[in-house]
Amino acid sequence: MNSIFPLILEHLRSGSRLVLATMVRTLGSTPQKPGSSALFGESELLAGTVGGGILEGEVQHIASSVLISRVSNHYYFNLDSKVDEDGAICGGEAVVLIDANPGAHLKVLEEIEQSISLRQRGHLMTTVSKEHGNGRNITRYWIIEGHLDTLPSGFDPILTEAISSHLNSPAGSGFSELILPESIQTSHEMILFESLGPLPQLIIVGSGHIGKALAHLGRLLDFEITVIDDRPKLANRNNIPDADHLHAQDIGKAMGELPVGPDTYIVLVSRGHNHDAAALRHFIDANSAYIGMIGSYRKVGIMKKTFIKEGWATQEQWSRIHTPIGLSIGSITVQEIAISIAAQLVSIRHQKGKKNAG
Repeated sequence: MNSIFPLILEHLRSGSRLVLATMVRTLGSTPQKPGSSALFGESELLAGTVGGGILEGEVQHIASSVLISRVSNHYYFNLDSKVDEDGAICGGEAVVLIDANPGAHLKVLEEIEQSISLRQRGHLMTTVSKEHGNGRNITRYWIIEGHLDTLPSGFDPILTEAISSHLNSPAGSGFSELILPESIQTSHEMILFESLGPLPQLIIVGSGHIGKALAHLGRLLDFEITVIDDRPKLANRNNIPDADHLHAQDIGKAMGELPVGPDTYIVLVSRGHNHDAAALRHFIDANSAYIGMIGSYRKVGIMKKTFIKEGWATQEQWSRIHTPIGLSIGSITVQEIAISIAAQLVSIRHQKGKKNAG
């Protein structure tokens, strides 16, 4: 999950006082789009952005006062013709929701954390309504994808139906706002949704030079990194600090224990034919997004012949494997090879996203 919410949990658990600012509406040219969030502490920006420059400075000023008042609200900004200190000209209009007490939603944030750990997708629903006097009341709910019944009881059936229709439509992906017809009576000024889920999973078999470089690039490119190798001297945090998960054990055994799904990308860059084959046997028939294997044409040809002969794979299954691995960029060095593989992963990920959107 490439989201600010894990950071909110981290800061809340350390006892920090926080304010969360989220851009919820825009018109015209703005530095960020709806859904962009920034987390502020008592004296500084902790994470994220709502656009930088003048806008972020104004939001941070408001956040500082909100830390004292503890009053949530939404704020309108007209950015036309404003020039920041670096000479950048802003434009357009924006509405930023400032949550004075993210800690009030701790239970929901922990539900999100639990779902992500189980690789479940879902939608964070945020309702905004007027309070008596100044400010706004912000309430958040976590809806596991396909389980609208995770909403608490008490919602109007007509409103629940509108929520369901919105989430099941293309408009309900990413960050979105449910615009209700006037016929639906509700006290909510805004009903916002943010689709959240685990990052795509990159499994790297092999913790040598290429595996290490690819783990670093994969982290920068928003993959969840798992590295497998049977050599503890290499498959460790000191050697591969960018890995989220490390498995220093028999490669075939480790692969048999890992869940593989349509958002899993598998790269075989181990030190030898037998290790790649041991891993490949476990997932060649899996519904993964990508399988790539490094190796010479001779090595790949021998392995293919063995897999077909032994009945470990069909011709169609073997044709899914990207080998030679990576995009053709004339790569020679370890870093260049890792870049060519990373570029291919990104290309496949975007193709998959377009297919799903269609």
